[in-house]
Amino acid sequence: MRQLPPLNALRAFEAAARHMSFSKAAEELNVTPAAISQQIRALEDIAGVKLFRRLTRALLLTDAGRIALPAMTEGLDLLAEGYTAMRRQEEAGLLTVSVAPSLGAKWLVPRLEGFRTLYPQFDIRIDATDRLADFQRGDVDVALRYGDGNYDGMDVRCLMSELAAPVCSPSLLTGIHPLRSPEDLRHHTLLHSQWRMQHPFAPNWRMWLKASGLTDIDPEHGPRFSEDNLVAQAAIAGQGVALVGQAVAAADLRAGLLVHPFGAPSDKHQSYSYYVVYPKEDATRPKVRAFTEWVLEEAKTSDAA
Repeated sequence: MRQLPPLNALRAFEAAARHMSFSKAAEELNVTPAAISQQIRALEDIAGVKLFRRLTRALLLTDAGRIALPAMTEGLDLLAEGYTAMRRQEEAGLLTVSVAPSLGAKWLVPRLEGFRTLYPQFDIRIDATDRLADFQRGDVDVALRYGDGNYDGMDVRCLMSELAAPVCSPSLLTGIHPLRSPEDLRHHTLLHSQWRMQHPFAPNWRMWLKASGLTDIDPEHGPRFSEDNLVAQAAIAGQGVALVGQAVAAADLRAGLLVHPFGAPSDKHQSYSYYVVYPKEDATRPKVRAFTEWVLEEAKTSDAA
């Protein structure tokens, strides 16, 4: 165990001994001369020695004060150096973002070069998982999550509305049963995201068909995939019609690999949204603030926003 007096008392002594002035030490530490004098007297009481000889117009170090000063200065300099290294690690350290695999692969990762260009001091790590981020362990700085926005103890910023709509390969717009209206889905395979089928509020084929007034099409039949990006890939391959979020489908829609067979999506199928989530106490951390501002701006300009 280190035998140390209060740090403020050590700082007061070191500053006063370096300047040989209580007034100049008070100015440096942004306190009053009386506070400096009080801290030094407390230090002298703890140590059991006098550190200064207080003359009428002068301040002199005692032998004990003179011997202690170099080590005190060096020690405080090392503390300041350690604190600077700590801050530097925070300001230019690793930024870990937890994101659902589909949103990460199809929306976030293609845009990351823009973040790296703006903030080269941050090394970003993408944790693609559907598990809830455990901020208490310190493994995650920011999470992008799909839900209703109710996360206790967190700062929550809406990233983008989640519009789920049917998409398919352009090849399904022609052939024996071309896709022209929702009624034509009875002739095609429905591709499912397993998580959408299990989530009570996520847009899925059951909800979409009901909202479209189609009651004679089985909303459960068809292949099931664990992630939206796998469903999208199956749709690109012409294996059926997928119901995916626009954040996941946007790049493939722009590339012409997927199309909306029934026109632009409608918000009547919208339920939850994507959110940026982080602990309230982390709101002012430079890397959290930088990523949050950047990703929200990206969402504004995104085709999926």
